[in-house]
Amino acid sequence: MRKGLFALAAVGLLATGSMAACGKKDDSGSGSNGGSTASVGKVGVILPDTKSSARWATADQKYLTDAFKAAGVQADIQNAQGDKTQFQTIADGMISSGVKVLMIVNLDSGTGKAVLDKAKAAGIATIDYDRLTLNGGADFYVSFDNVKVGELQGQGLVDCLKAKNYTKPVVAELNGSPTDNNATLFAQGYDSVLNPLYADGTLTKGPNHPVPDWDNAQAGTIFEQMLTENKNIKGVLAANDGLGNAAISVLKKNKLNGQVPVTGQDATVQGLQNILAGDQCMTVYKAIKQEADAASALAIAIAKGQKPTTATGSVTDPESKKTVAAVLLTPKSITKANVKDVVDDGFVTKDELCTADYAKACAAAGIS
Repeated sequence: MRKGLFALAAVGLLATGSMAACGKKDDSGSGSNGGSTASVGKVGVILPDTKSSARWATADQKYLTDAFKAAGVQADIQNAQGDKTQFQTIADGMISSGVKVLMIVNLDSGTGKAVLDKAKAAGIATIDYDRLTLNGGADFYVSFDNVKVGELQGQGLVDCLKAKNYTKPVVAELNGSPTDNNATLFAQGYDSVLNPLYADGTLTKGPNHPVPDWDNAQAGTIFEQMLTENKNIKGVLAANDGLGNAAISVLKKNKLNGQVPVTGQDATVQGLQNILAGDQCMTVYKAIKQEADAASALAIAIAKGQKPTTATGSVTDPESKKTVAAVLLTPKSITKANVKDVVDDGFVTKDELCTADYAKACAAAGIS
């Protein structure tokens, strides 16, 4: 999963939105914002699943829906639920229905490219959302600076290990799916922090394994095997909160939770609760509202026959070597000291986070 790195230059984009669940078709936008929308095209959006990260079920669909409704643009938003055949079936239906823009979060680059090729052949504008489809040729790409995400994870783990005063601690790595280019970029980021420390003996490189499809159940099995084979693991670089929680569950069984720092990503409620409980070292907060609104802004402009102006950055596809116009946003490291920032931003609510088991920890973190 270390192959395929790409250079990038980017700018951020801010807008507005709110939250809800995903996993079903959503036709939004009635053209009620004044005047006729007969000439405004429809947008199709395919989200990947609801198991790789809670974000797809708690944030992206509603943020996108709200943005399209506010602009008076009809949108068909569906979730492939991790099924590549279903992903292609949804795409075929959207293309046949005459969408003007197709936005996808690919399940892998092969499936994603097949869908993008069909859309382009039909004259449909294409946007890669969150994950770049390698050799896919999308017109636009909207995501976070994913190398920076990995750098934050690597540095967060280093900081937490220093706080434990461990000597040459063994670090295990639970990497993301090998079919997800984002996982490659996260690894590029955290390896840039960890590898020099492995080389000089500050840290000890332990077991390192990708988790197929970001599957949390598999992550638990993989980490249990890691821990069985190496009882001296003192830190876990987990590529997202789901994988991190899988590791924490195993650590709890072995009465090691809280002693072994674990990283994460996505600032999920579960991840934040693990941080408040002292079982997780940090997570990376990606303001999904910003990402959804940046992507919808591009799609809305195209649907209305306007030239998009916000994708002023670019990335280079590591396979095709072609430049893709891009909007890349800035991630933020979250520890117990600033969990409150995620609540203040409206990404999670106090009621979701501060359930009975975490009420005291929330109060101590200034969440009121």
